[in-house]
Amino acid sequence: MKRYLALDIGRKKTGIAVTDTNRIIASALDTVLTHELEKYLIKYISDNPVELIIVGKPVQMNNTESESVKYIKPVLNRLKKVFKEITFIEVDELFTSKMAFQTILNAGIKKEKRKDKHMVDRISATIILQAYLEKENY
Repeated sequence: MKRYLALDIGRKKTGIAVTDTNRIIASALDTVLTHELEKYLIKYISDNPVELIIVGKPVQMNNTESESVKYIKPVLNRLKKVFKEITFIEVDELFTSKMAFQTILNAGIKKEKRKDKHMVDRISATIILQAYLEKENY
């Protein structure tokens, strides 16, 4: 089976998570600079077949698109042109960064390591992917 991938696209950085080949477990993969995302994904997908890419869509409390969507859409549109054979799905990512930070706190990660913003991006992508997997399996 092909893997699922999740992206938490930000203005500067993108967190990436991936499933196992059975699409049961979501795991943090990497954090890359957003302007290098396309190059990274071309390499990754050439080595690891991907069927679906889930992209976190930032929304506000009133369910309208957040301001950061204007930075994400051009990146997403470019990726869709490059990876035409892969399905892209946008999902609500409300509170994923807060959930990721809380997960880091609950894991007992020391204060010095908690300053690593890349970790929050990877974990946010993992939360987005795990939520999608849970929803898909119901």
